[in-house]
Amino acid sequence: MSRSTLSLLIAVAIASKSAFAQPDPADPTPLTAKTYAYPSGLACIPLLPYQVDPVTSAIRGPQTGYNICNSTTQNQESMCQTGIVNNIGDFCMWAPPTANSTIGDDEAIVVAWCSKTGHGARLIPAGALAGVQVLVTSEYIQYAGFIDQTKVDMNALDYGGELDPHGADLRGNPLGGLMYSTAFGSDNTTYQQVLDWNTFIGANAFCLTICNPSTSSANQSAFCENRYDLVGCAYNMPNNAKNGTFEVCDADLKTPVGTYVSGGATLTWTQPNVGPVTPPYTPVVPKSSNCVTYQSTALYTSLPTITSAAGSSAATGKATGTGSGSSPTATSNGASALGISSVVGILGTLFAVAFLS
Repeated sequence: MSRSTLSLLIAVAIASKSAFAQPDPADPTPLTAKTYAYPSGLACIPLLPYQVDPVTSAIRGPQTGYNICNSTTQNQESMCQTGIVNNIGDFCMWAPPTANSTIGDDEAIVVAWCSKTGHGARLIPAGALAGVQVLVTSEYIQYAGFIDQTKVDMNALDYGGELDPHGADLRGNPLGGLMYSTAFGSDNTTYQQVLDWNTFIGANAFCLTICNPSTSSANQSAFCENRYDLVGCAYNMPNNAKNGTFEVCDADLKTPVGTYVSGGATLTWTQPNVGPVTPPYTPVVPKSSNCVTYQSTALYTSLPTITSAAGSSAATGKATGTGSGSSPTATSNGASALGISSVVGILGTLFAVAFLS
């Protein structure tokens, strides 16, 4: 894809953004505008607030967890809501704080589950990650893979949903959730706050994109788009993740979700408010190169061991059973997850429509 074509696609993606999202009067500062240096060195001087969003409003809140996470908070009951995404062996994802939960019900209160100790959060149990692909680009880094979601407190039949720092009230899901990474610095040791990111988890699959905080806000908005929550990983983060494979690759930039070229014309598809939906185009997995594979036993050490009754359908990104959601779509072998929970309560159903976008 030429740079001029990419610039046009980004411009179209930005121009088509909905004006539906409005700040909550009780906390009008968007989560993406709350910036904090990551604590390092002098641990006695906390640079993060205990809670980024302690406000209770008529809509929702306050934040249920906390952002100051350290050795005193690292356990399997941690309510840490500061996520770290450094590399394939050291990253966190968002998942519920109580067993047998759904993303639709818990999107505002999900907590950090990490693949490595040292972040003051819960640890992803040993064996939960069944395959991870990391695609590295100049604008963003994308993770996609397979997971036994019951080991991170999700209902086995939950098709999941999207989590991001936006939402209809701009307070994010989770409320007050922060993200940091060393991946964008020249020394791979300096933590930078990632202001724009989005992730899906459900149907025994997950995907996560963190956008480079040093690039333009327009590019971050396009590549970490958060409005297409009904079409999951396949369209938001096209990938070739394989069950049983752990790899890191350089990659070309993806076409921003919702924009596509047909008959030589650049077109925009806008997701309807309710699903299931079928986009008018097929997502294309960006070309990758310089792939390096790893053994999971070397990547993920010192993780707790638990038992669970996970399904065996993770390779297709589908869950068995019935529910209010429809089956997720998928590229040929990439990780995929639908955007709205298939097993949700009343609040989950309402909030999924209002705040996942």
